Amino acid sequence: MEKFPRGIAIAGVGDVDYETLYRTTKSLSAPRDPYALAAEAFKNALDDCGLKKEDIDGVICVRDVTKYDYFCYRVGISKPMLVNGLNSQGRQSGLAVQYAAMAIASGQVNTVAVVYSNVGKSNKYNYGSDGNSSDPYGLIHGMTSPGAQHATMFNRYRFQYGATEEHLYKIAEAQRYHASLNSHAVFKTPLTREEYMAARYITEPLRLYDYCMISDGAVCMILTTVERARDLKKPVVRMLGTSTCGDMANSYMKQDFFYKAITNMTEQLYGEAGVTAKDCDVIEIYDNFTPTVMYTIEGIGLADIGGAGDYIDHEGLKLGQAKKPINTHGGHTSEAYMQGWNHHVECVRQVRGECGERQVPDCRLAMYTCTAPIVTGHIFAKM
Repeated sequence: MEKFPRGIAIAGVGDVDYETLYRTTKSLSAPRDPYALAAEAFKNALDDCGLKKEDIDGVICVRDVTKYDYFCYRVGISKPMLVNGLNSQGRQSGLAVQYAAMAIASGQVNTVAVVYSNVGKSNKYNYGSDGNSSDPYGLIHGMTSPGAQHATMFNRYRFQYGATEEHLYKIAEAQRYHASLNSHAVFKTPLTREEYMAARYITEPLRLYDYCMISDGAVCMILTTVERARDLKKPVVRMLGTSTCGDMANSYMKQDFFYKAITNMTEQLYGEAGVTAKDCDVIEIYDNFTPTVMYTIEGIGLADIGGAGDYIDHEGLKLGQAKKPINTHGGHTSEAYMQGWNHHVECVRQVRGECGERQVPDCRLAMYTCTAPIVTGHIFAKM
């Protein structure tokens, strides 16, 4: 049975100017208001598709818009048929979109706004540990941040498969190049090999440029039925499929680098969508740290296990060189750290043909995927 018999479309997307927010943080006397940022993204998404707030009958809030009742009050939505909030982890972006799609498919609602904001930079978040952890064994070995666990995992990966820091540089450099074509990206200056290699280690072997940045910003996506979307302003972007697989443990580190969880997810996703990553024109990969891109390339089937380095060397990642450019907006390392939300927006805009200098020619299929303890993936198609 088809999961989405009504047909699910992304009707509108809205975000904010990440660069301006980043550059002006030091002038603030207090952290930014996450609800104001979320309301701005919501308005931009409504304007993008031509809907009004009265058309929204479902709202899902994520991260710093934790009080969904207050957000609805701020934007003037009083009686939604679906309303809820999800926690702050980046993997929630894929889940929020998926939950909205399922609610529409069930007939419970017709049009859902999924709304996210993050004021990490103006709040001076560092995403490290204060010593309180569900993994005390990890803490005594220095696992005081997600980056420490990713560094340890990549050490094992490069020992097993011969990957090098050069491969990580190529990921960071390609994403910086894409960001240079994106007016809202924070970091646009080309990243040279010398600059990358001279950067300090945060947790060896991961350097400064292997880490996502800390940002302020907001994103809103509006989902509805394909039938309804046909009457709106923008070309219809249909969700061909979506899938999830958990990888449950008391540590972020996985001995198989999430491979089994990703392949479980893609088996369902590809069966539902009728296409695979190899058919997609652009792929947006959640990049909290650069090694995640390598694990994902293998899990989604672009390379064999341990073959991501060869794939990067021979197939490439960059617009104008790669057959399947990856993270064309600049990703979390160069556009902004919006925990996967900006990757979703990029998928939609690429399929619509709205990306200007960074546009993938004749883009008809885009894939989003997040490799994390809850692996998610979607494939979007031009109608």
